Order: sequence, then structure tokens, then C-alpha cells
Amino acid sequence: MYPNKQKLIIFDADGTIIDAFSAIERTFARHEMAIGDLESFQKRHKFFKYLGGLKEFPANIKKQLGRKSRQQILGTLTEVYREEAQLYAGFAELIQQLIADKNVRVGLVTRNVSHEPQITMEKLFARHDIDIHELDFFAHVPIRNNKADAFKAARKQFEINPARAYACGDEHKDYHSALAAGIYPFVVSYGFEDFKRLTKKFEVPEEIISRTPQELCTRIRHALDLAD
Repeated sequence: MYPNKQKLIIFDADGTIIDAFSAIERTFARHEMAIGDLESFQKRHKFFKYLGGLKEFPANIKKQLGRKSRQQILGTLTEVYREEAQLYAGFAELIQQLIADKNVRVGLVTRNVSHEPQITMEKLFARHDIDIHELDFFAHVPIRNNKADAFKAARKQFEINPARAYACGDEHKDYHSALAAGIYPFVVSYGFEDFKRLTKKFEVPEEIISRTPQELCTRIRHALDLAD
């Protein structure tokens, strides 16, 4: 049925392997705005994540009104991502290990909103000694599109058995996109949504949730039979 026994793993970028919150926090600070703390950020509805909580909202909304203001903020965010943003500890080594393993296909899917997201990812990963052109699959998915289509495209491109395919994400939508694509989901609770929101509101099984980057790295190595 399948021409190979390769495995596939697809990473979401922001919030899963990239410390996106710190990049957003730095960007806001440079425009004299505050995003609030990570715990509050994770609990907010998607629409309000970048407007802050009750304390931050009044000042932030004024700063974000008008196309010119939004473009300035986007320009700063792009610069921060390309020059300062970091992968969470452990992921540079894991991705390098995965790229080197000929039995594993590695992909990256992102909704990154910076200018020219692929260039942004290239520069960010290059600072961690990773050439994203060595990945097997890369896709930038617009906000309104479903990641499941990208997951399916990667699986079909390399003719991977769905039972040997994995996707890692930090939001409930990533979980459902993986299931819709017929592949196994890994979910983390240190990114854009916290453990309680994932499990209680969206009923993501706690057994598949990693609470730290280190835990996710360990789970992946175990699932893909990689050396520690």
C-alpha cells in the first residue's frame, strides 16, 4: 500500500518551537504597548490576544488604529523575529537530528504574520544553524485557511502511512487539523493556549499534551525511535 516505511513529522512554528510570545512582547514594548503576562495571553480569545487585557486594552487599541500604525508594528515584529526571536531550548538540536535521519521526513507549517514569512523563518532558523531548505516540506498557511490541507499535502507528497505521521501544535485548531488529516497530534500548553483551556474548553486529551519544550522533545524522540 505504501512504497516506504518513512515517518513524517510536521512542526507548527510560532508557540510550538519558536518563543513567539517573547517576540510579540518585545515588539509591543518598542511601540510603548504592553501585552500582559503569558498566562493572561494564553487565556484570551484569538481576536483579543494582541489587544491585551483590561489594563492594557485602552492604550493598545489607540496604538493599533490606522493602517500606518499597524504597518509600523508589523515592521518591528518582522525585525524582532528575524534578528532576535529564539527557538525554545532543545529544538535546534532535535530538528538537526531529524534532518539527518533518512527515515524521517520533516516539515514546517506556519501562520507567521511578519513580512515575507518564509524569509523570516529562514533568518530565524539560520541563527540556530538550521537551513530550512534542508527541510522536506514548508508551508505558510494564511489565517483563514485550514492547516489540515497542508498536513495532507505533505503526507501525500511523500506517500507516508498516516499511522507513521505526526503534527505538533500549540492550539486546539492544530489538534483538530491533525485529526482531520488522519495523522497523530502532539499538542503543547506553553504556547498560545494553556493546559486548562486546551483540556477543559476544547477537550484535547491531556495524555498528548506536553507542558514544556523539553517534554515535547522527549516525546518526539521516543515516538520516532531517535537517540536521546
